[in-house]
Amino acid sequence: MLRNLLGEPPRENSGALKEAMESMARLAALLRKDINAHPDRDQGYRRVELWTRGLMTSLDELEQSHFAAAFFRRSVQAGYMDEMNVSEQGEYARYVYFYKNGFIRVFSLLDKLGTVLNTLYDLNTARIKAHFSYFTVLRQFRNNQDHRDLCARLEEIKDRYREPMQRLRKRRNAEIHYMNSELQDDLWQLHQGVHDRIRLEDLDEHLEDLRLGIEMVCRSLSQAYGYSGRLLERRLGKSR
Repeated sequence: MLRNLLGEPPRENSGALKEAMESMARLAALLRKDINAHPDRDQGYRRVELWTRGLMTSLDELEQSHFAAAFFRRSVQAGYMDEMNVSEQGEYARYVYFYKNGFIRVFSLLDKLGTVLNTLYDLNTARIKAHFSYFTVLRQFRNNQDHRDLCARLEEIKDRYREPMQRLRKRRNAEIHYMNSELQDDLWQLHQGVHDRIRLEDLDEHLEDLRLGIEMVCRSLSQAYGYSGRLLERRLGKSR
């Protein structure tokens, strides 16, 4: 959608994004097949199918946010706020909008994945924390002896992307709980000297962190849904 609005060609999925989308689509199709064959089955599969299709939409929107942020970033050449003309200020504002939308969506999408895993594997994470995050689910998963392989893969992905995810989390927390993130940068700089000029944050570094965050999300989705799909295929094969 955003590519069309920006006059760009449609996206062709590739790499980690393609793997994640295909893994989710396979599990959704398996769930739908089982629901159609057993309409009186527990509604759990129906919920997971709906959540999965929602996750596919959320991942598409996350990737689009990163694309749009990178698109508008190309028009920002100034290094300081007072060097921007009116047009460049508008492009910077649009970059900020989509960048913030992106890093907020990274954690929102992970939390939705946590809800899916909590349901599929009966982790009962709500007993530990009523409003739980993906990372709380992952800690709870360590107690599940039947699926240690999946837990180990998800933990490895989390550790591999620890540093960029920590930076994204810090900015997400500042945006949601304290003040908007670019204003926080500005206030910090003003403390250095009342008459100092306000330097822009490193836009390329921030976009790279967001790209890595999306990659972390995609790899986590691929592992979780790939594993769950293979498990469901075996279960459905035995029930025939």
